[in-house]
Amino acid sequence: MGRIIVNLDVELAKRKMSLSELAEKVGLTLANLSILKTGKAKAVRFTTLETICRVLDCQPGDILEYRDEE
Repeated sequence: MGRIIVNLDVELAKRKMSLSELAEKVGLTLANLSILKTGKAKAVRFTTLETICRVLDCQPGDILEYRDEE
């Protein structure tokens, strides 16, 4: 069974942006964004993903990655 890896920290590092700065620009609480960043989120709304991608100028695939674990 595979799993989804969240690479939000990588995209933030590329842009030298803090999680709190992203939270402010996206309009999410730091706590909710932290849950997503650590991979503990069970789901993410497309509207949230779209907003993060707009702010970071990236594609959803830059943030989310599927890894097959055998």
